Amino acid sequence: AYDIWKIDLKRNFKSQNITEGLGRKDSVTFRYVSTEKEKRFVKPDEQLLLHAFDNKTKEYGYYTYNPKQKKQKIKKLILDKYYFSSITKAENSDVILFEKSNFNTSPDLYVTTNWWKTSKKLTEINPQMDDYKWGTPELFSWTSFDGVPLQGLVYKPEDFDETKKYPVIIYFYEKHSDNLYRYMPPAPSASIINIPFFSSRNYIVFSPDIHYNVGQPGKDAYNSIVAGAEALAKNSWVDKENMAIQGQSWGGYQVAYLITQTDMFKAAGAGAPVSNMTSAYGGIRWESGRSRQIQYEKGQSRLGITLNESPQTYIDNSPLFFVDRVNTPLLIMH
Repeated sequence: AYDIWKIDLKRNFKSQNITEGLGRKDSVTFRYVSTEKEKRFVKPDEQLLLHAFDNKTKEYGYYTYNPKQKKQKIKKLILDKYYFSSITKAENSDVILFEKSNFNTSPDLYVTTNWWKTSKKLTEINPQMDDYKWGTPELFSWTSFDGVPLQGLVYKPEDFDETKKYPVIIYFYEKHSDNLYRYMPPAPSASIINIPFFSSRNYIVFSPDIHYNVGQPGKDAYNSIVAGAEALAKNSWVDKENMAIQGQSWGGYQVAYLITQTDMFKAAGAGAPVSNMTSAYGGIRWESGRSRQIQYEKGQSRLGITLNESPQTYIDNSPLFFVDRVNTPLLIMH
């Protein structure tokens, strides 16, 4: 989850945590970055470039690991409120080309020659962005109805005024809080909302993380999302009478389930939702040709049991069987 380990498969020496436990201690996820396309292995004495993600602040950056150093083998180069990507290093020097972006900043190319002590911007691909309103993301925390601390993202309009009330669109799919510093270009979408499109039009967009147990994905979605919506609605700048929900695929299923359990949302949009897990259970996946049974028993649906062992579990998590409870205007995209 956090650190990088060096392991001898012949067991001639004990496993070694080369990031010295800093990852778990500081809640930072380290990953090795290979800067040579043809490289097939790591030499024992070479300096390594490590990608770093701070799970608390959601910041991205880089460290180095140098086994030749007697002390402080691991060194922080940069950790910032940006998403870094497309790393390319010169073969025989420390010249590094990379992309840098966040929600408000288009991904432009930069170059550094001194391991991020300084960097120079090379491109300006999106100057027209200055002509448009955008928005500002913030971390938001609450506790689910079953007592689990959760986080999510709240995108506020660019000219946010806390004395006003804003309509809210709630979009969800598994967990999105790690995307705090991810850029999102305004563009047509297959079936999810485009967040800057709505934040630029004076909507608040809320993207809550969802905590799952086994056997109750519908209830878990309710416990996480509705609890988050209620916590957000306590703010005076939220128009709680005008809150909508939207999701695609697995998120679409959760939209369908939620509107059978609550009338708190003004409208709902479900993209490609599965509404009946008993009939979908025996389906065949396009392209792969695999049975969908594994998805419901052990995969994303998390029911943890076969249909013949517990038909009631499948029924309880299928919105179709509770459709008579729905009062929320619903748009289904299929």
